[in-house]
Amino acid sequence: MEVIRVAFKKVGKRYFFKQNNLNLNDGDAVVVETIRGIELGHVIGKPLEIKEGELEVKPILRKATSDDLASFERNLTEAKSVINKTKEEVKKLKLEMKILEAEFTLDHLKLIIYFEAEGRIDFRELVRALAEIYHVRIELRQVGSRDGTKVFGGLGPCGMVVCCNTFITEFDTITVKMAKNQNLALNPAKISGNCGKLLCCIAYEDSNYKELRKNFPNPGDYVEAPEGRAKVLASDPLNRTMKVKYTDEPDKFGFYKIDEVKFNAKGEIDENGDN
Repeated sequence: MEVIRVAFKKVGKRYFFKQNNLNLNDGDAVVVETIRGIELGHVIGKPLEIKEGELEVKPILRKATSDDLASFERNLTEAKSVINKTKEEVKKLKLEMKILEAEFTLDHLKLIIYFEAEGRIDFRELVRALAEIYHVRIELRQVGSRDGTKVFGGLGPCGMVVCCNTFITEFDTITVKMAKNQNLALNPAKISGNCGKLLCCIAYEDSNYKELRKNFPNPGDYVEAPEGRAKVLASDPLNRTMKVKYTDEPDKFGFYKIDEVKFNAKGEIDENGDN
């Protein structure tokens, strides 16, 4: 079965759809049916061949026509005014929520509004107020702080526009263990992004550090240093260096390259001192 990826936002998640015998090229606008309704998206890349039944996918309905594109543009324009009106209603109802985005389905039968909030919000009055204004089905979706930053963008600690707003299509799981593995200072101000969560870029080199550490002693391991048995206090696999403290002379420390010490794969020296 031939499938193709479709994205609904410039830096959004990619979804698979059946090509449906259409001659499609990268960047083509297409109309598809999703769980939200009829939507317009853009083809990403080339068709892929998968086994029948490997994925549950819907077919692409058609290539977008000029009417489809005109409707899409009208929806985008109206969605901007929806955001402003929704903010007014939120303020009027004194709701603790931040409105992020609004979008209509292509057939203009449904309006989805995304918001960010600290906890659960009772937005039933807001939905009723908006339904009276727009006369469509209203759906409010609460999203996390990472999604909020993806919408607004901004500069990261590196001085560049945040990754989630430029090229990240799906969020990875980032853990403190990854930061520790890279010897990063566990200071929230230094390892957190604009969203308040751990920096996405911590994941970029995690696999490299894991590979480097496979044959590198960790803090707490023992090695045979030039002047005797020593305990590793800190290790830097990227620069292939370590700081050690000698076991026979507790006040004696040393800084060595990995090639200057002996250890086995588990970090413990062998009885004979060899690797």
